[in-house]
Amino acid sequence: MGKLTLTTFLTLDGVMQAPGARAEDDSDGFAYGGWLAPHADAGMQEFMEEVFGRAGAFLLGRRTYEIFAGYWPHHDDPANPIAHRLNRLTKYVASTTLKEPAWGPAAVLDGEQLQAEVVRAKDATEGELQVHGSGRLAQWLLARDLVEELNLLVFPVFLGAGRRLFPTGGLPTACELTASRTTGSGTAIHTYRPTGRAPFRDFEA
Repeated sequence: MGKLTLTTFLTLDGVMQAPGARAEDDSDGFAYGGWLAPHADAGMQEFMEEVFGRAGAFLLGRRTYEIFAGYWPHHDDPANPIAHRLNRLTKYVASTTLKEPAWGPAAVLDGEQLQAEVVRAKDATEGELQVHGSGRLAQWLLARDLVEELNLLVFPVFLGAGRRLFPTGGLPTACELTASRTTGSGTAIHTYRPTGRAPFRDFEA
């Protein structure tokens, strides 16, 4: 049985939209694409290679799958653990519109039975079933307590606009910090394990 993990890039104000390129995702009028690149450094690369080294398969939303499919097949390098695993491991795509994924190996999960399909994919995975980006899918998984570990890379910039990982109306959830580091450019990398509903109490006098 695998473990479902989520790895995502965030600004200080929680925006995860279009980190990698200016034209990556301008939906809802987002004009700040490519905000990550000025802060990328060797420490971030090292961490991401560690993450991909634990991958057994990937679970992606359609948009993220198509963004990856437009890049990684053309940058395949057996010596690069990120490119090597993305191009060779199974990519499960949560989509109701994608019928025949061109970048394989890949399988489209049934949107009508998505929770059962995700659990089945995780059970069939040795290692981590990894979610990268895939904002709407990530929110859907978090709302159903399906994410077992979160890797949050928080970059030293805030934007004031854009799609956020944790939207208003999400489940109040407590987490345990299991690892933390900071890169040379000031990116804070935190790994959390959800532990259940968030508790509430007053400070004692």
